[in-house]
Amino acid sequence: MVRYLATLPCVQALFLILISLITILDSQQTQTVPWYESLPAVAMDYKVHIDPGKEDCYFQYVNPGATFYVSFQVVRGGDGMAGFAVRHPSGQVVHPYQWKPNSEYQDQTSPGGYYSICIDNQFSRFAAKLVNIYITVVRYDMWEKYTKEIEELNMNMENFTSTIVTTERNINEMLQYQHHTRGREAWDFNLLEDNNSYVARWSIIQILVIVVTTAVQVYFVRKLFDVKTGGYGRSRI
Repeated sequence: MVRYLATLPCVQALFLILISLITILDSQQTQTVPWYESLPAVAMDYKVHIDPGKEDCYFQYVNPGATFYVSFQVVRGGDGMAGFAVRHPSGQVVHPYQWKPNSEYQDQTSPGGYYSICIDNQFSRFAAKLVNIYITVVRYDMWEKYTKEIEELNMNMENFTSTIVTTERNINEMLQYQHHTRGREAWDFNLLEDNNSYVARWSIIQILVIVVTTAVQVYFVRKLFDVKTGGYGRSRI
């Protein structure tokens, strides 16, 4: 009996250690999966600064069967164009580099994995670029999963589900249109500011040139009418 009582705390300690190890392993497994991978739709809008002669790449995870969309637009800098390329999770370049002010790529049914999105500014050696990047990942299969769960409850929700899917598609298209509109508005605003500073700078320069020219002309015209009153006259015999 004494031996049994002596070994009981050891068993409890081992049991607590096993529970703590299981809890740690579960927490590590849950931490390895990002929180946004379980969402039915993800939309991200970034503004990135690309230095002259540089290239920046970004990676986005896409769930298997999801719809992947990405677009870019140069907001400010240089000639207003940059290179844009998208690499498939398999390693294939599905959108080759093109030196354009804006471009987009869409994969209706992705096999899943990390897409590589690269912005290239190597052709511009002196001007940095401000680029707007818009990314969406939509999992339409999630709605089918919800439909199956509802059908298990003997509820006919086909029309409701199709309405939800249509609404989700319309919202996604609307967000893409808003992204293009915001990018165009930012581009027009920056162009307006550049034109305003250009006109103001050259107006000030022209005013200074006119003032200096007028002062020089007045100075030389007055010099023509200067009369020398000093000196000695010629004597007569």
